[in-house]
Amino acid sequence: MEIFREFTFEAAHRLPHVPPGHKCARLHGHSYRVAVHVDGPVGEETGWVQDFGELSCAFAPLLACLDHYYLNEIDGLDNPTSEVLAKWIWDRLRPTVPDLSQVVVRETCTSGCVYRGDRDRA
Repeated sequence: MEIFREFTFEAAHRLPHVPPGHKCARLHGHSYRVAVHVDGPVGEETGWVQDFGELSCAFAPLLACLDHYYLNEIDGLDNPTSEVLAKWIWDRLRPTVPDLSQVVVRETCTSGCVYRGDRDRA
C-alpha cells in the first residue's frame, strides 16, 4: 500500500546554469506542491501504513526552510531545479521517514518531477 501527504509553499529562485536569455535565469517564483509518498504494509491494528501526522511533523522543518525564501540561498540549492529540490527533500526526509518511496515536486500546475531515491541503494 502507498500513501502520500501533500505540502505547498511559495518560493523564489533563478536557475544559474541555463543558456543566456533563458527566462528561468531571471528571478521568479512558484507556488510549489510537494507530495511525500510512503509505502508499506497496512498495520493490522492501526489500519494504516503510517500516520499522516507523522509525515507532517517530518516535513515541517523543511517547510520552514523553504516557504517564502529565496531557494538559491539555501545550502544545497544553489541550482534549484525541480530535480535538485526533489533530491534535497528526499535526502533530508529519508532518515526520519525510512519507508519513503518517492518525492514529487510540482513547480507549476503542469510541470514537475518524481524522485524515487538512489537506484543503487540496498
